[in-house]
Amino acid sequence: MMVVVVDILSWASFIVGGFFLFVGSLGMVRLVDFWARLHAASIIDSAGVGLILLGMMLQGGLSLVTAKLALIVLFLFITGPTASHAVANAAFMSGSRPHDMVEDVTAETPPKKTPSKSKKTKTASAAKAPKAATAAKSSKTTRKKS
Repeated sequence: MMVVVVDILSWASFIVGGFFLFVGSLGMVRLVDFWARLHAASIIDSAGVGLILLGMMLQGGLSLVTAKLALIVLFLFITGPTASHAVANAAFMSGSRPHDMVEDVTAETPPKKTPSKSKKTKTASAAKAPKAATAAKSSKTTRKKS
């Protein structure tokens, strides 16, 4: 009886994993831009291959093969998203932008100055103003780089 349950679970894992592989492959062919295709590739890597390997682990039982497959799944779950992020970051830094990207207009406006209540604080804030402007300028350049 237990063998039948394990077989059903492993075949369900194979079928669902194959579905994710098919849909992700179709997405890599049909989607419009690099960013959407990168998402489809990460679905293939994470969901599709992960479920196929889970089905293999269920078929393998408790053995050394199952331990090796578990290490492969762990390796894929660590390296897949990391590689996708590195590729996406490199593309973004090179100037490629998503098709429907919205600009953040709040990053371009300087912060509002608050009015001072006394003369002492006015002179103190006036002395600190160049430092604050320099800090705001450096944070603005940092935002543009990332």
